[in-house]
Amino acid sequence: MARLSVRRLLAVALLAGLCGSAAARPHERVLHGTVTHVSDGDTLWIRTAAADRPPVKLRLAGIDAPERCQAHGEASRAALQARLMGRPVAAFTQAVDVHGRVVARVQERDTDVAAWLVAQGHAWSPGYRGRPGLYARQEASARQGRKGLFADPAAEPPKEFRRRHGPCPR
Repeated sequence: MARLSVRRLLAVALLAGLCGSAAARPHERVLHGTVTHVSDGDTLWIRTAAADRPPVKLRLAGIDAPERCQAHGEASRAALQARLMGRPVAAFTQAVDVHGRVVARVQERDTDVAAWLVAQGHAWSPGYRGRPGLYARQEASARQGRKGLFADPAAEPPKEFRRRHGPCPR
């Protein structure tokens, strides 16, 4: 009987994770903090409650926003800044990228910030090896509604822009 209860508990925990709850997944660590700076449409800084720690630089997982010097780049940054500046967020960390940024799912209240950015037309949801991106449904909707950068038929994904022009000057 005890074995059955453990199986039920594991099933409930698994379902909670699959349903997109705010709970951290086993490989994630949760950081709670306040947004202090927005660098661009997919990079922000948060200050955690640990007063002796500097702000943490976060890269939003699952999206690619236009570069600052690219068309739509400033609009993307402004949208993220207007939505989050000075607001409390929860960051569910996943990894550290090659630029030293913590890659994380970020939630503001009950909103997945990356999903919101893509749905508003401020970022792409890049796929990988023929698979759709994490926010492919939101991107398809934004494209259909011609929202944000998807209103521009010449909008260039940041990966292609970086390949042609290199990184933006700092």
